[in-house]
Amino acid sequence: MAPLFLILVSLPLLTSSGEDPRPLRREVYGGGRIIDVTHRVSPESLVWGNGGAGLGQYLRLRRSIKNGNNTNSSVMNLSVHTGTHVDAPGHFIDRFFDAGFDVDSLDLDVLIGPGLLVDVPRDKNIAAEVMESLKIPKGIKRVLFRTSNTDRGLMYKKEEDTSFVGFSSDGAKWLVENTDIKLVGIDYLSVAAYDDLDSAHIEFLKNGEIIPLEGLKLDNVKAGLYYVNCLPMRLYGAEGSPVRCVLIP
Repeated sequence: MAPLFLILVSLPLLTSSGEDPRPLRREVYGGGRIIDVTHRVSPESLVWGNGGAGLGQYLRLRRSIKNGNNTNSSVMNLSVHTGTHVDAPGHFIDRFFDAGFDVDSLDLDVLIGPGLLVDVPRDKNIAAEVMESLKIPKGIKRVLFRTSNTDRGLMYKKEEDTSFVGFSSDGAKWLVENTDIKLVGIDYLSVAAYDDLDSAHIEFLKNGEIIPLEGLKLDNVKAGLYYVNCLPMRLYGAEGSPVRCVLIP
């Protein structure tokens, strides 16, 4: 896959003494109006199947001011399923991949709009009986499921933990058949439980209508209704993409 290029621009604010401070990194913006639920990508980020090594150095300066260039310009190399990301139908359905159902074809009307953040009974995979117990109202199209993955801080660990909570195959099937949900968000790298990785993903993706949103950062966010904004990069041909996802109360 051809490398992605990213131009990094730094605009530091000067202190009264004229010194450049460290940049302020926030989770909440606009006095609480915007809540960032995206995990920061860094060399320490969890990577699926990487043996606990983490993402590693994913940025490399291709041009450097220190080396005499007029700009700093970096090359970025990472999986499209890094950190907080979405899956397109072609991730598990090969006929959709061949037909071009990539992230560039995902419906932004699904990725943006009113949504619900719910707490799942702890230490349970999201099976059919769990879905039924949540009593999610008809008409709700976007639901973010917070599980014990958040309590255990699994997204902050460099090594994957196969005991993470996710959807079982029958839970995914129940959601598809009994709700209006089209955006399914969860707080680990996989929306599907480890023992149902293929089957639960396929239940969600087989009709090309549901978008799995994985790796959400739901620490210290109250359950309830929000306006959801989760935008992937327009990566032609890619079966997934990192997203910047924010909630507006």
